[in-house]
Amino acid sequence: MRMALLQLNPTVGDLTGNQTQIREAVRGLGESVDLVVTSELSLVGYPPQDLLLQPSFVTRCWQHCEQLAQELAGSPPVLVGLPTVNPHSPGRPLFNSAVLLHEGQIQQTFHKTLLPTYDVFDEDRYFEPASPTPLLILGQERIGVSICEDLWNDRDYWDRPRYHQDPVAAWAAAGATYLVNLSASPYSRGKQTRREAMLGKLCHKHQLPLVYVNQVGGNDDLIFDGYSCAFDRLGRLIARAPGFTPAVLIVDTVGTMAPLLPELEEVGTALVLGTRDYIRKCGFKQVLLGLSGGIDSAVTAVIAAQALGPEHVLGVLMPSPYSSAASVTDSLELAQALGIQTLTIPIQPAMNAFDQMLSGAFADYAPDVTEENIQSRLRGNILMALTNKYGAMLLTTGNKSELAVGYCTIYGDMCGGLAVIADLLKTQVYHLAHWLNRDRIVIPADILTKPPSAELRPDQTDQDALPPYALLDAVLEQHLTYHADHAELVAQGFPAPVVAQVLRWVRNAEFKRRQAPPGLRVTERAFGTGWRLPIARA
Repeated sequence: MRMALLQLNPTVGDLTGNQTQIREAVRGLGESVDLVVTSELSLVGYPPQDLLLQPSFVTRCWQHCEQLAQELAGSPPVLVGLPTVNPHSPGRPLFNSAVLLHEGQIQQTFHKTLLPTYDVFDEDRYFEPASPTPLLILGQERIGVSICEDLWNDRDYWDRPRYHQDPVAAWAAAGATYLVNLSASPYSRGKQTRREAMLGKLCHKHQLPLVYVNQVGGNDDLIFDGYSCAFDRLGRLIARAPGFTPAVLIVDTVGTMAPLLPELEEVGTALVLGTRDYIRKCGFKQVLLGLSGGIDSAVTAVIAAQALGPEHVLGVLMPSPYSSAASVTDSLELAQALGIQTLTIPIQPAMNAFDQMLSGAFADYAPDVTEENIQSRLRGNILMALTNKYGAMLLTTGNKSELAVGYCTIYGDMCGGLAVIADLLKTQVYHLAHWLNRDRIVIPADILTKPPSAELRPDQTDQDALPPYALLDAVLEQHLTYHADHAELVAQGFPAPVVAQVLRWVRNAEFKRRQAPPGLRVTERAFGTGWRLPIARA
């Protein structure tokens, strides 16, 4: 078979725009193919979440699908993903489906069997699980049409399969000669390597070739990496589309083999894509951010400039009496290297005004972190005022280490519409910064080498309040990603007092994280859609 895999970048809910993307991609093929395959829920974009609770939205999905079928009447058969109505009761009202469009009509419908309800997924909220659907007969081929999770339950591959059914085994037993998968699989570091290992083993086990089509682009906190691919019946990878960009991959016995990106390049590329799509799909063209002279704001500024173009990025310097001269000069040097505009608004007049206003209320109290947080909130207020006036989205610059332990000021440096590096630990931010400097120096050397500091009091450094970041991040990685508790962390060799303090910070900061802006997800355990812990707890 000769197949065209449409790796597109849909916008959630944009039925007209997504329909147009599919139509133009099919019409632009320019060569004969036997089947065209799109990604999971390609007509609506993934994940549509509670849009699916609106009956009128689901009705319009079907109407757009019928229009698309008519528009592609002279084209090869096309598999398109969309929600369809479940006519049976009891059960959820919808199926997660793929439909075959051919000769101007919707000719056959296939439903998803396995519905993920872990991490960022909550499909059981909307969809009814189906039994493995009939095979698609196309010429001499008998095709098992699967949707994303349907492939992820091989009992010989996973130590603990999540589901009782194995759709692939059912199709193989029914005489399938080919597997097709419409997917919307979010990115995390190294995930494509794991995907390909699993898919290759599956093909080899059942002696079936497979094409896998993944969505690309950013939707809210999720980034989809694409990397659509194909395997032969021996489990050998024979084609791969490029990552993080729309593409059409033609697969016959062989196809194009785009390379996997190295990990740091992959993370940087993902953040650029996620930032660009979030800003664009939310209807903004400009962004601004505070430039502190530190590593976090520097990395965020570089990503923003790459995502949107430097002419669409404004860096705001807000020095206080505690800001070092180097922080100001480093920020200006960074902005000059990136070609972004800057605005400088000193906050001392506002600090003086707050001191005067609160002098009576604070008369019996010594200065403490309260005054430090006021500075941060003054900066947040200034930045939010600028976003209102300029119609630009504010990017926050906090990292995962800070957000994990609450080393951030709610309604201060946490203000904003998107947290670009919120899923990178501090040590990972430094690694990414060095990669961003690989071709030319855009982040000044002083920013890479000076001790991190919030500069909210004289001679302050982060390590006055926190363990060294190498230690802190190692504890956080084990606790957040692998769920290691106090006893397990101490058994791994981490100092017991540090472990106790870090776990206490993580628990107490949950109320802050719940109010943080969306952060781009690049790991399997991010503070976002898939993070579900109670705020009020023992």
